[in-house]
Amino acid sequence: MNTLIKIALGVSMRLITNRVKFFLASSVFIILLGCYSNPTEDAQQLNKNHPFSIVVLGNVQDGGSPHMGCEKKCCKDLFEKPDKNRMVVCLGIIDRKAKKSWIIEATPDYPRQAKLLKRYSRFTNNENPNGIFLTHAHIGHYSGLMYLGKEAMNSSNIPVYAMTRMKGFLIKNGPWSQLIKKSNVKIQNIDHQQQVRLSNNISIVPFLVPHRDEYSETVGYKINGPSKSALFIPDIDKWSKWNSSIVDEIKNVDYAFIDATFFDGQEINNRDITEIPHPFVIETMNTFKGLSIAERNKIHFIHMNHTNPLLDSSSAQTKQVRSNGFNIARPFQIISL
Repeated sequence: MNTLIKIALGVSMRLITNRVKFFLASSVFIILLGCYSNPTEDAQQLNKNHPFSIVVLGNVQDGGSPHMGCEKKCCKDLFEKPDKNRMVVCLGIIDRKAKKSWIIEATPDYPRQAKLLKRYSRFTNNENPNGIFLTHAHIGHYSGLMYLGKEAMNSSNIPVYAMTRMKGFLIKNGPWSQLIKKSNVKIQNIDHQQQVRLSNNISIVPFLVPHRDEYSETVGYKINGPSKSALFIPDIDKWSKWNSSIVDEIKNVDYAFIDATFFDGQEINNRDITEIPHPFVIETMNTFKGLSIAERNKIHFIHMNHTNPLLDSSSAQTKQVRSNGFNIARPFQIISL
C-alpha cells in the first residue's frame, strides 16, 4: 500500500512540475512578445504620449566612458566590456506632428545617436535630422560633423546652427571647411537670445554662457514646446561667472539639463582645478538648496566626466542627489514638451 502511495505521489509531482515548467515557459514567451512588440504600435504610443519631446541621447563628458588613458576603476572594466549606452552628451528634439527632428551637439557618437533619433522619430527614412545645433568648439560637441563628409555619409546641405565665432571656426579650418565647400552642411547663423522657429510647435533660443572659449563662444539653449520648456547648459564655468541667475532661469522653465561634469574636487586631484572650472554637483545642489522640491525636481544633471560617480545609478552619490530632490539624465529618457 505504501509503495502504491509513493508511486502515486511521484506521478503527481511530475505532473505538477511539468505544469509549472509549461507555465513558466509560457510566461517568458508572453514577456518576450511584449519586449518585441509591433513597431507601428510603438510609434502610435509614442505619438499619443509624446507628440513633442526631448530624448536624451547621451550624458557623458566629451572624452567618453571609458576615457582614453584612464586606468581607474571607473574605466578599467569598460575597456573590456563597453557599455553601449554611455555616449557623449546629446539631446534629440522631436515634433511628430510636423514630422521633423533636430539634434543638439554633433558628438563622436553621432552615427549611433542619429540612428537612435531616427528610430524614436518613426516618421522618416532620413539618416540625418532636420538640423544640428552646436554649443561650442570642444571635441565632444562638434567633431561628429566629420561623419557628414565624403569619407562617411557624404550628406547634402544638412543645416548646422552655430553662433558667429563657431561659424567662423568651421569656415576657416579644415576639415570642417571642406564640409561647407562640398555642401555636406549648410551653416545657419544664430544669435544670442534670438528665437529660432523650428516648427509651428517648437522653437529654440540660444544664449551665451561663460566657458573656455578658445575657438568659439559657448552657447546654452532654451527649448520651447507647446506646453513645456527646457534649459540645456552642458558646459559652463562657475555659476557666479554668468551674468544671469541660474536660480531665476530654473524658475522660468519646466526642465533643466545642466552641467554636472564633476561631482566634487576629489575626482580631479591630479589636475589644476583652475583650468577646468565647472560647477561641482555639490556646489550646484547648494546653490539650489533654497528652492522647493518641485523646483529642484526640474533639474537633470548631465555631461558627466568618466570619473563622476553619478554615472553609476547605484552609487552613494547618486542616492544623495536623488534624496535631495534632483534628477540625473539617463540615456533614452523622454521628456514631453
